[in-house]
Amino acid sequence: MKRIFLLLAFAGTFAAAKAQSTFGAKAGLNVANIGGKDVHNNKARIAFHGGLYGNFSLADKLSIQPELVYSLQGVTFDYIGDDSKTRLNYLNIPVMFQYEIAEGFYAQAGPQFGFLLSAKNKLGSVTKDIKNDRKKFDLGLGLGAGYKFPKSPLGIDARYIFGLSKLDENNDLKRYNRVLQIGLFYQLGKLK
Repeated sequence: MKRIFLLLAFAGTFAAAKAQSTFGAKAGLNVANIGGKDVHNNKARIAFHGGLYGNFSLADKLSIQPELVYSLQGVTFDYIGDDSKTRLNYLNIPVMFQYEIAEGFYAQAGPQFGFLLSAKNKLGSVTKDIKNDRKKFDLGLGLGAGYKFPKSPLGIDARYIFGLSKLDENNDLKRYNRVLQIGLFYQLGKLK
């Protein structure tokens, strides 16, 4: 079902593309954390995200932007005087609807589909692979804003991703991804 929804989202994106369509690259800072009622003594992981995007005009001031983004996420927990570092690396596919609110400025919202690539936990000098303990798919909701500089291929983008899927295979734990992303994007060209 998830794959069918994802396929329909991409098919709709390309079918609806009208006037101006652009593509580019993006990269920036992640301030990643894990939230939920079963989370205590945690600190954010400062990390990186980077990827590619396509932006397709749907109507005046409205566009849809699917992306393919490699994202380093996770958290650090204080564990009896030592830090336990959880590193979760995802291939994320956000599909953001963007609305231009003033020239160059836009608000954005949309779903994000995440696929877990690796998951490791480090406590002291011991690193353990925990991928089998984590769900392989992560559904999230992104909200944010951005600005594209006039007469320039460069812009800035900020969004907050609220994880909607539980992280753990253990259904008793209620923990979710939370990620603030701040970055730059560079328009590489236009699609015809």
